[in-house]
Amino acid sequence: MKKLIILSFLSLMFAKVNAQMSNVILFVENGERFTAIINGVRQNNEPETNIKITGLNAEFYKLKVIFESSSLGEKNFNLAIELGKESTYVIKKNNKGEFVLRFMSSVLIAQAPRNSPEQEVVVYHVNPVATPTQSSQTTSTTTTTTTNGNNSDPGNVNMNMGVNVDGMGGSISINVSGMDEGMGNASSTTHSQTTTTTTTVSGAHTPAPVPPPTQVIYLPGYAGKVGCPVPMSNEDFSDLNATISSKTFEETKFTIAKQVLNDRCLFVSQVKQISMQFTFEQTRLDFAKYAYDRTYDVGNYFKVNDIFTFESSTEELNEYIDSRR
Repeated sequence: MKKLIILSFLSLMFAKVNAQMSNVILFVENGERFTAIINGVRQNNEPETNIKITGLNAEFYKLKVIFESSSLGEKNFNLAIELGKESTYVIKKNNKGEFVLRFMSSVLIAQAPRNSPEQEVVVYHVNPVATPTQSSQTTSTTTTTTTNGNNSDPGNVNMNMGVNVDGMGGSISINVSGMDEGMGNASSTTHSQTTTTTTTVSGAHTPAPVPPPTQVIYLPGYAGKVGCPVPMSNEDFSDLNATISSKTFEETKFTIAKQVLNDRCLFVSQVKQISMQFTFEQTRLDFAKYAYDRTYDVGNYFKVNDIFTFESSTEELNEYIDSRR
């Protein structure tokens, strides 16, 4: 019984820890190869078109994308993920021809699909991979030569040769008997010559650990699902609201709202404010559907139902939201 309790406790602890880890998938819509830099640290060694980064333990990161093609340059983004889930983002060009980061979907890690063979999978790390910058080699050689001289023992000649390479010694001894008398006057003289080449080994530099990312709180007290990374500032939203309000025709207002949301993110309260500028119920419903995937605090999206007069609109929006989950 005691063992069963311990095993159950360990299982719960493991599940809790695992739930706090997240994955993120980054890919480029048109297949351009890129390198991902998260919080200033390179994650993939070679440029790829599709990267899965595992082991993330925070909700917000700074992401820099460096394209392999110098003509495309690099781009900085704010990256938001949900703990315990695998979030997918696409990097694509907007109507202005600029690269933007778009949230696509998220799923519990336990339900995430298997890795694609074309997908590079890396474990998130806060320090770059350390590699030696120089090599070292030391060589010492001893050479034996023979010169003429007097030898008291013309019948025997002894020769010794020693070789030492990188501290690994070796020697060869040769003893020759019965030499000709004419060679009896040969004597062995050893000349030593040592050549040493040394290159200092420079150990890989390990930079100071990068501090964990600071979590930015955009909506105090909100702990629900996040639908997009960084919501629009109050100043930008005021400008948008004023621009929409200045237009007369419903269709023009709707077009402007959609254009802005192509690469922007709203709060639920901002979605409601824009919706109330539309006169027709159907336009409000169409905008509420369009804005759902571009809303930060999607856990509060039920509040958007306040903009509708008819229950049928509320039901249709709820059905749409269910289809997006």
